[in-house]
Amino acid sequence: MSETEPNNKYKPNKNPQFNLLKLLKPLASLELTVVLFVLSLVLVFAGTLAQVDNPIWTAVSDYFRSFYVFIPNQVFARFCQTFRWVSPTAQWPGSFPFPGGWTIGGLMLANLLAAHAVRFKFSTKRIGIISIHAGIILLMLGELITGIFAIEGNMTIEQGGVTNYLELKETSGFMGKVNGPELAFSDMSIPKKEKVVVIPNHLLRTGGKISTPLLPFDIEIIKYMNNSSVEEIDTEKNEGGLNLANIGDGVRIRANEKIEASGTDKDQKIDLPSAYINLIDKKTGKSLGTYLASIWLSLSSLKPTEDGTKTEMALRFKRSYKPFSMELIEFKHERYLGTNTPKNFSSKIKLSNESLNENRETLISMNNPLRYDGETFYQSGFLPNDKGTILQVVRNPGWIMPYLSCLVVSFGMLLHFGMHLNTFLKKRAISNA
Repeated sequence: MSETEPNNKYKPNKNPQFNLLKLLKPLASLELTVVLFVLSLVLVFAGTLAQVDNPIWTAVSDYFRSFYVFIPNQVFARFCQTFRWVSPTAQWPGSFPFPGGWTIGGLMLANLLAAHAVRFKFSTKRIGIISIHAGIILLMLGELITGIFAIEGNMTIEQGGVTNYLELKETSGFMGKVNGPELAFSDMSIPKKEKVVVIPNHLLRTGGKISTPLLPFDIEIIKYMNNSSVEEIDTEKNEGGLNLANIGDGVRIRANEKIEASGTDKDQKIDLPSAYINLIDKKTGKSLGTYLASIWLSLSSLKPTEDGTKTEMALRFKRSYKPFSMELIEFKHERYLGTNTPKNFSSKIKLSNESLNENRETLISMNNPLRYDGETFYQSGFLPNDKGTILQVVRNPGWIMPYLSCLVVSFGMLLHFGMHLNTFLKKRAISNA
């Protein structure tokens, strides 16, 4: 080699594709795949055990639909107590940080895509493997869409009544728990109209004083209970002194705080909150009284303010109003002969949508849901003494993706193993020839 001849031995490769693949190589490593699978197993294990002490949606939100979670050591103490490895009363204080479901799932998706970009070369022999991985990607994207956009609630309709809204229970969204009960004030002083002011759940949990120009009084949260039970007060035994309320239903009914419902509870699946609320007149600064607001109670008529405003208050689940309404024409509840075990229950409803000039009757039963306006209405339950029906309403834009995922994965597995079986049979035929 002459002195003037350029030396290309150590010349860097300026191909953008080469540099990109070099950057993706660590992300595509099999070691990362194994680590992520181990982390996901630990997360599922801890999240499942957490449902012993927490509601289902709390566990889903904290563990599986979050970027990180602090796992309490007590979760593993519960597991050890099951096998009597430690004392049943053992308490393991503290917690440790751990990647959440969004983080692990996102890294798994990135790892899979990077592996295809770096290691896998397209060929007819790999169509099966590619189909399997495509199905897995569909499944992961389906969970992402469900976690962000899915809505689930109940529509309760009394016999002969009409309802046009859903009650949204506490669910899990992209940034944690959403919805939850809200405090609603309805101004009844306007004839044939109803002005409603709603205080969202996160302000109730925060507590303190809440002020809005939409109400003639300020709201002071004396005590908020995430879950509660109620009992009647025996005034003859002078139990009223133990009560925080001094006006309204709270004078005769007391709310007692309970631990939050866990995913393993048989009798109670959701939390039923209550709150003691002091209302303060803005003009005079005087207290209008301390009321009990509870999911257990219906509307409470408040003491009118000095300007004569009549208001009703209710602690209720968040509502989502619809452009259509449903009227319960007939509810049927069939039981097995000689028992109280439900055999079948169904609701004959009248669906009305003025904007579409639609007015029709339909039947919703246990195995026959109604699909309308992008939502599915299932026959879920009924009110005491068969006074009405409870429909579970689900909107999930990604509902079809798990089914497509299963079909694509099944096709890929059949294709992959079928091609290997064909190759094996050909080799055996040649060796036997």
